[in-house]
Amino acid sequence: MKIGTPKETFAGERRVAMTPDSATALQKLGHECVIETGAGLAAGFADADYKAAGVDVVKTAAALWKAADVVAKVRVPDEGEMKRLRDGQTLISFFSPVADEAKMEAASKKGATVIAMEMIPRISRAQKMDALSSMANIAGYRAVIEAGNNFGRFFTGQITAAGKVPPAKVLVVGAGVAGLAAIGTSTSLGAITYAFDVRPEVAEQVESMGAEFVYLDFEEEQQDGSASGGYASVSSPEFREAQLAKFRELAPEVDIVITTALIPNREAPELWTEDMVAAMKPGSVIVDLAAEKGGNCKLTVMDEKIVTDNGVTIIGYTDFPSRMATQSSSLYATNIRHLMADLTPEKDGVINHDMEDDVIRGATITHEKAVTFPPPPPKVAAIAAAPKKEAAKELTPEEKRAQEVAAFKAETRNQVTLLAIGGALILGVGLVPGMPASFMQHFIVFVLSVFIGFQVIWNVAHSLHTPLMAVTNAISSIIILGALIQIGSSNLLITLLAALGVFMASVNIFGGFLVTRRMLAMFQKS
Repeated sequence: MKIGTPKETFAGERRVAMTPDSATALQKLGHECVIETGAGLAAGFADADYKAAGVDVVKTAAALWKAADVVAKVRVPDEGEMKRLRDGQTLISFFSPVADEAKMEAASKKGATVIAMEMIPRISRAQKMDALSSMANIAGYRAVIEAGNNFGRFFTGQITAAGKVPPAKVLVVGAGVAGLAAIGTSTSLGAITYAFDVRPEVAEQVESMGAEFVYLDFEEEQQDGSASGGYASVSSPEFREAQLAKFRELAPEVDIVITTALIPNREAPELWTEDMVAAMKPGSVIVDLAAEKGGNCKLTVMDEKIVTDNGVTIIGYTDFPSRMATQSSSLYATNIRHLMADLTPEKDGVINHDMEDDVIRGATITHEKAVTFPPPPPKVAAIAAAPKKEAAKELTPEEKRAQEVAAFKAETRNQVTLLAIGGALILGVGLVPGMPASFMQHFIVFVLSVFIGFQVIWNVAHSLHTPLMAVTNAISSIIILGALIQIGSSNLLITLLAALGVFMASVNIFGGFLVTRRMLAMFQKS
């Protein structure tokens, strides 16, 4: 089948749904590729690059839509593109089935199959096709870069001859894909980063990235993100008030606020109110990644940058992925390529639209002249958070003392048992007729060394066994002394063996300490 990609008609859109690399992969699935001339130019992909990858370049959008059995694009098709959609054709793009219900109905009447990329279910198997996550990742990164471009100070703290520069304080509201990308970028730039999310399971992720999770003094149990397909759910009025109170507390302290909070098929919740903006310091920056859905900040203006009376810059751009068109096009094209791989299981260029498949069914909004939106819940739910462990019961002083006594008695029993076994073994060997006294002396030293070595090694952490053994090897190379004594022997063979012994013992000594140094360095903080 022919997979075609037209030039995007949305004003300012620079992304393209097919790259030369993705086209090569699609052809390996048995498909032919066709693209409208100039479609990839804004993303850094020339027509010559597509031709070199075996893609047929056509001159007009009309020719592209006529030739292609599958049309892959980025933005929701406009009215002109909807008119070109035909019976039996498959459209893969972002579609907004709730906001563009009329277009969805029109597509179903035409008999076209529409796959909405934002409807890819958030299950483990579908991560490679999750275009929302791909674009959100770029948006989160770019939001921090845009904030830095409008922020008049360093992100990282510095101590210079001219004085001390304090680090910037960044608050990320919403720790989804975009939020985590923003957190990672902010911490890597050296800022003190705070993050908040209504889903309790993300706190560990936030802290693992070097940010501080903002906890609320609120008892209500929040819904696990797995129950809502990996997204945040609507909070109670009480929780919202506690949340806003915390934000009002943080507003005078933070320099940069990045809001990413969105709930599927809903307007963005208002989380940063007008009084919070008024409480912020002059020169502060707010980047609202939810601007397209109304914004998390009360004062956000979609696709504009404004400066408030108290000097706070509020950025409401909705085209962050498009501003990094080459990177976002590569990721989006890869998402589509993986989707086509699932649609072409036999790699023979024939699409098998399996509506029993969780991913395909979830993303399909029209098929065989029927509207299939909304989809049923996937058979495999999103990954759930680990069940909460019950807090360890705090022991009383008497209970702690009892535990210590029990542990001491158990250890004593083990030691006495080992000593008894060792003593019996030595006694048994000593009772053997004709056993020389010199042997018994060496044997007793050997048994004691094994016992002491066991006691020492047993209490060393597993991660330190390698450096410990390296040092032990180095110490055991005391045999070098015997080799040095014998190296001046008149016997050539003994001299050669002694020289070899010196060499090998030297390698063991220096190599042992070098390995130890490198191993211990792994446990040191940079």
